[in-house]
Amino acid sequence: MALRRSARLSALPNNKGPFLQPTTSAQTKRSSSSSSRSSKAGHPSNKVSKARKPPARGTKAQNVATEQITPPDPVSAETTTSSTTRISELEKQPAPANIWDIGPIHNNSLSRPRCTTPPLDRPVEPHRTNATLLTPHGSSLVAYPSGTEDESPTRTGRPRPTATTGTLLENAVAHLIATDPRLDPIIKAHPCPLFTPEGLAEEIDPFRSLVQSIIGQQVSGAAAKSIRDKFVALFNKENEKGDDADKFPTPQDIIKMDIETLRTAGLSQRKAEYILGLSQKFADGELSARMLLNATDEELVQKLTAVRGLGLWSVEMFACFALKRIDVFSTGDLGVQRGCAVFIGKDVSKLKGKGGGKFKYMAEKDMLELAAKFAPYRSLFMWYMWRVTDVNIAVMSS
Repeated sequence: MALRRSARLSALPNNKGPFLQPTTSAQTKRSSSSSSRSSKAGHPSNKVSKARKPPARGTKAQNVATEQITPPDPVSAETTTSSTTRISELEKQPAPANIWDIGPIHNNSLSRPRCTTPPLDRPVEPHRTNATLLTPHGSSLVAYPSGTEDESPTRTGRPRPTATTGTLLENAVAHLIATDPRLDPIIKAHPCPLFTPEGLAEEIDPFRSLVQSIIGQQVSGAAAKSIRDKFVALFNKENEKGDDADKFPTPQDIIKMDIETLRTAGLSQRKAEYILGLSQKFADGELSARMLLNATDEELVQKLTAVRGLGLWSVEMFACFALKRIDVFSTGDLGVQRGCAVFIGKDVSKLKGKGGGKFKYMAEKDMLELAAKFAPYRSLFMWYMWRVTDVNIAVMSS
């Protein structure tokens, strides 16, 4: 990934989620964690019908490969295609025979088998983590273990789930098309694997994902892979020829190593400091897989943007692609900006080079208004704004 953006968390209007916050020029620099707390903000109504019976095996939602897609490059090449031409062309395009025809893939593990029998009845909820998370020591956790879906929110501190792993994507697609039928041909041409039962069954190591996010900042994919491999090798010198040669280090492993040794893997001084700081927060329990499962959207942004090296854009991509939260929308991503502009009928080729600062394609206020009607499924809407302009869903090899 070539770029990461930092942005300070700001207070939100009552109907805006933490991933949909307006920013100002004064907010582009990181302040201390004490000054980056956000005010509580209510989410747009996320009430959906009672989780329906999971779809039968072999439906479109389930015939999708399972590896995790990586966030797209926010500075990929400009598009010069008008919205009318682009969307009409999509209507003529057949759906890809394999979802991975749309771009390379990314696994959190160096080698992870595909899930062939994903569960269809695990409870999920748009404003909680829907992925299965691994702890640094190998156990797995979900936000709503079986049998807990009817527990009182007063007791659990979580809202009752509104869907299952078998119905979440089905509900989201139906809402997007009902809200704006122009999305129908795009959705048919580019099925989204993130929120399928297979995608939701993938086990994600959040600590590893965040470390790799830091490693990949401002370097090419090839460079990130090289650094990642050398970084992992620092902790596996005794197992170079064994099955554990690629074992990713735990937070406790990393905090025992000094910065100079970490830098021998190709990390800059600053990145080594970032990774040590992140590892210390996991080792101390300030961050954990369980916290990432149960945190509200606001709490997630507050906790993670307080970590040096993790800006708002990085947190948004992590929330969407790793945690599988389905109501994330990144106004600071250039690909999302371009897609939104094309979608409403702007010729972005005429906007290129005209300046406009961070939001040169479309005002942030207009983006927020456009996305609001797609809540609580804005992650899926964001995915299709990338697809409108063929943003490259490139592999992050870190």
